[in-house]
Amino acid sequence: MNSISTVCVYCASSSKVDVDFTNAAYNLGAELAEKGIRIVFGAGKCGLMGALAEGALKNNGEIVGVIPKFMYDEGWGNETLTRLEITASMHERKERMLHLADAVIALPGGCGTMEELMEAITWKQLGLFSRPIIILNTNGYYNPLINMLESAIRNLFMRDEHRNMWIVAETSHEAAEAIKNAPRWRDDARKIAAI
Repeated sequence: MNSISTVCVYCASSSKVDVDFTNAAYNLGAELAEKGIRIVFGAGKCGLMGALAEGALKNNGEIVGVIPKFMYDEGWGNETLTRLEITASMHERKERMLHLADAVIALPGGCGTMEELMEAITWKQLGLFSRPIIILNTNGYYNPLINMLESAIRNLFMRDEHRNMWIVAETSHEAAEAIKNAPRWRDDARKIAAI
């Protein structure tokens, strides 16, 4: 079992999405808070980001937002969080979030969320991050991405072993449980990074 005290959650800020997605974000925030797990996220106040924060805070959770200065200056930051960190750039934000994390959970989201998820998977493939990565596949949202990853494996852009870098969960509860039960990633990740 993994020792998890902080989870980095990637998620969207869109306020136009189906309520199933915001409910999943709220439930994940609540579930992690109830387990005493700190959340690190992109510090937004709208959409799934806002719902995640609300779920955590309403259940006495600790939630840390990390936001680049240009976004903070636009007024996109959530001021109700346990702590808000402001970075100089998007690159610094992403590095900081992963540095703080014992695990990653990706809720549904757009280009930014998918880019963050793929970066975490890439870091894991290169041995730069070895902790659990959970894809929360609410309503099958990530099916096309999961199929693309499988295609990369079938077409030998990745090894079969790389399939073990992530776990797919269907519900917030499954995602919260999966971070505890994820298999340990290889210590020799770099030896199999290239094919």
